[in-house]
Amino acid sequence: MNLSAPIRVSMADFKVAKAPSQLITTGLGSCVGVALYDPVAKVAGLAHIMLPDSRQGLPSSKPGKFADTAIPALIAEMEKAGAVKSRLTAKIVGGAQMFNFLENNSVGSIGDRNVEAVVRILNELAIPILAQDTKGRRGRTITFDPNSGVLSVRTVDSGVKEL
Repeated sequence: MNLSAPIRVSMADFKVAKAPSQLITTGLGSCVGVALYDPVAKVAGLAHIMLPDSRQGLPSSKPGKFADTAIPALIAEMEKAGAVKSRLTAKIVGGAQMFNFLENNSVGSIGDRNVEAVVRILNELAIPILAQDTKGRRGRTITFDPNSGVLSVRTVDSGVKEL
């Protein structure tokens, strides 16, 4: 039984944990939660990514804001905690289309672009994606357990499922 308080990951941020701590992030709409895991070291990392590419907007002092900066920064922090990059696996959640009026936008929804960027970067880094719960029209909250590697996804009006 996990008696420690969960470590909260804010929007545009990332955190690393080992058991018995758990990681949690709320409010995943168009944002994407990227959960990385080293099953041998039992080191977990969770990023709450807002945007796909740091080169497309104003500079930010928060590397967790963008897919292209958050994932490498998260990996570096996980390695400091004992993870080995070659053992990492990923699970991704989010990227919903939260607003109907954006459906016909010629550049596509930010949720779709976030998911595409995360998948591309993980593929480039040779990190396999074991599971994903992406797109749709509902917000999500995720909890990641470093002991088991289970990612619990709570979706508005749809209950909880485990990835």
